[in-house]
Amino acid sequence: MLELDKKVFGNIMTKEIIGSEPPISEIKNIFEKELENLLGKLKLISIKDLENLLEQQKICKKHINTRPGAMALDQPKIEMFNDYNNKYLEKISEKIN
Repeated sequence: MLELDKKVFGNIMTKEIIGSEPPISEIKNIFEKELENLLGKLKLISIKDLENLLEQQKICKKHINTRPGAMALDQPKIEMFNDYNNKYLEKISEKIN
């Protein structure tokens, strides 16, 4: 069972990605704002904390993608999460290296 209230991308929770609310038309703006906010915070994080953050985001990615084939889940929102999360993971990796 998925933890629906788990924050998986900034303040975005699992239930917002796999559920019907908010609609896809709204979640894109939410993802944009969260990514901007998260990237701004990267400047203040130590390398060790960045490494921990990278691992936590990878865990969040696995968490969301545990049931990607379930037809009842909102596939476009899961794909959008993966796109934004991959951008974030890439920036974290760049800061570490």
